[in-house]
Amino acid sequence: MLPFTFHTKLEQTLLLGKRARNLRTLIQGVREAPDASIYHHTHRFLLQHHYLSPEPPNDFAYWATEVLNDKILGERLWSIDIIQFGSIGALRERLLEVLEDHAEGMERHVDAPRGEEFHFLASRIFVLPTPLIVTSLATFRDALQRVTINAIYYHMFDARLRLGRGDNDFSRWLDDEGYHELASEIRDLDPYTQTLEGLRQRLISMVRDYEHA
Repeated sequence: MLPFTFHTKLEQTLLLGKRARNLRTLIQGVREAPDASIYHHTHRFLLQHHYLSPEPPNDFAYWATEVLNDKILGERLWSIDIIQFGSIGALRERLLEVLEDHAEGMERHVDAPRGEEFHFLASRIFVLPTPLIVTSLATFRDALQRVTINAIYYHMFDARLRLGRGDNDFSRWLDDEGYHELASEIRDLDPYTQTLEGLRQRLISMVRDYEHA
């Protein structure tokens, strides 16, 4: 088997100098923000609140609900199923569709209180190889038990959407090695519906079941 090297990541949050005071300026910001910012605001909660299930809403939903006090918009943003999107561009278009549709029914745009504006952020990612290099299903399963949740996050979330690979790294490697059924099962997982630790345990269980099938 070709070796698979587990990677982990470090993040540095960047302030982009763009902010929104109301729904109109939020729409403009979502339209103009770089892909890294859209990814940051729809995935940040997954890593920072990895022990919660279901995960808290994305930043846009949280701000609409808690700051603009627009619970309907917040629910609509929260209900966007991120797993359906294979690119950040497609996710951005869905966010804009929801925001613009909601704005059409509003007579006026409520401003956020001073100091509670939405600040557009992004993350600078530093990817680092770990010492864990696997060459078999058994060593792959063992490595899943040992790596940090940052590594799980990088290979399951970042690889598919932020890096534009369209697939998670585990399924790509397993497909290359001929484990097509296991690769497909992992690909069909919805990683957004569980905690990162729960995702780790699910992956381990799937590999173990495949080994004993």
